[in-house]
This record gives sequence, structure tokens and C-alpha cells, in this order.
Amino acid sequence: MVLLAKIAIVVVMLGIIASLGSGLVFLMRDRSQSRRTLNALTVRIGLSVTLFLLILLGLATGFIEPNGSPLGAGPAG
Repeated sequence: MVLLAKIAIVVVMLGIIASLGSGLVFLMRDRSQSRRTLNALTVRIGLSVTLFLLILLGLATGFIEPNGSPLGAGPAG
């Protein structure tokens, strides 16, 4: 199950990067009144909010555990 959560996070992150890239391409190519750039960036925002909520849900349910702080670890020896 933890592997499934990691795969879901990676897939959503790749979707965010793909949407950002397509928005850049549409911005450079479309010189007219096209809404493709706006649509691509809207998808990116939706995916980013989804990723944020998935991470919060995973932390709240204990499915995802945060790493400890290296500052409070003390000396290694």
C-alpha cells in the first residue's frame, strides 16, 4: 500500500510537470486568443491541489510518516 501511495504521488507530480510544459508550449506557439494556455495551467493548479491534499490525508491517517529532524539527532559517535 505504501508503494501504491508513492506511485500515485510520482504520477501526479509527472502530470504537473507535463501540464506546465504544455502550458509553456501553448504560450509560445499560440499568438491568438486561444485558451489552451489557461486550460493547461488550470489543470496544473488542480493537480497541485490534489497532490497537496493527498499528502495531507496520508499524514493525517498515518499512511505517510515524516522523517525525523536531523537537528535533533545528536552526535553520531
